Amino acid sequence: MKELLEKNNLIRLPKIGEIIEGKVIGKERQGLFLDLGALGTGIIYGKEFQEAKNELKNLKIGDSVFAKIIDLENEEGYIELSISQASEELIWEGLSLKKENGEVVVVKISGANRGGLLTEISGIPAFLPVSQLESCHYPRVEGGDMAKILKELQKFVGKEMEVKIFDLSKKERKLILSEKIKEIERIKEVLKNYKVEEVVEGEITGITDFGAFVKFGENLEGLIHISELDWKIIEDPSEVVKVGEKVKAKIIEISGEKVSLSLKALKKDPWLTLEEKYKKGDIVSGKVTKFNPFGAFVRITPEIQGLCHISEFGTKIKMAERLKIDKNYDFQILEIQKEEHRMSLKLVEKE
Repeated sequence: MKELLEKNNLIRLPKIGEIIEGKVIGKERQGLFLDLGALGTGIIYGKEFQEAKNELKNLKIGDSVFAKIIDLENEEGYIELSISQASEELIWEGLSLKKENGEVVVVKISGANRGGLLTEISGIPAFLPVSQLESCHYPRVEGGDMAKILKELQKFVGKEMEVKIFDLSKKERKLILSEKIKEIERIKEVLKNYKVEEVVEGEITGITDFGAFVKFGENLEGLIHISELDWKIIEDPSEVVKVGEKVKAKIIEISGEKVSLSLKALKKDPWLTLEEKYKKGDIVSGKVTKFNPFGAFVRITPEIQGLCHISEFGTKIKMAERLKIDKNYDFQILEIQKEEHRMSLKLVEKE
């Protein structure tokens, strides 16, 4: 009969897992009955009743409530329902809608670990990664000391933060938040007023082992990578800049909301006049600074570094036998490519 009715569009059969709405038509000590209209009568009892007891106790006859179907027909012929499972389903649906709409959510931070901050939305555990914090909240710890980073993050416990939902998965019960995403659109709009090659004035706000952050313009922030601090080889960015220092920097890239800056672009390129002092075939003295799979880097001047290719030695082991880090040797210049900032060297063997 049900198949016949459904075939003739007189009734739509419900499905397990479906969320439906019903009106309370009866209450018992260990159960609740709902009128589901054409679908019949539903019941919440047993484990499902106990888990939602606090929610159900305030319901009155005639109240509407959402429930999830967990059995189409039990022994008594009722559709078996769950309020608690429906609530979670509806919460995830609501979270998904918030993500789609880019809605700002206020959360209270309940904990911290080395990766970020812990919180919850509507009872669902959520995580705010360090990488998704606004720049003003980012823990800039020199050397990347994890213990110090955790100490900085713990300062946010108990505080409220405005975030947006960055990623979610109901199946994995994953809810990832972002604080900085709410600023991204504003930053992108402001960055339309800037262009590559433009020089900006700003202040050094933080120093890490990979470079320095600069605050400029309308609350914007850019990064000067360690390789863009100076023409000379830098081991520690704090050798060149200090927090609070005012600087001028050139914009070398704008990608989305990220801005890459350079200090060395405003300084004279020593490679452009290199051939006035050095030429192919010259013998020069240089200090070996490091090895890599391609060969040995050699510092000729504070700003100029050349490469003695691995092919000059055959293997990395043989190279390490003939060269030592921080030692000076004589090299012959094989080639200078000033446009690519490259100098090829050959070790001069002592007789």
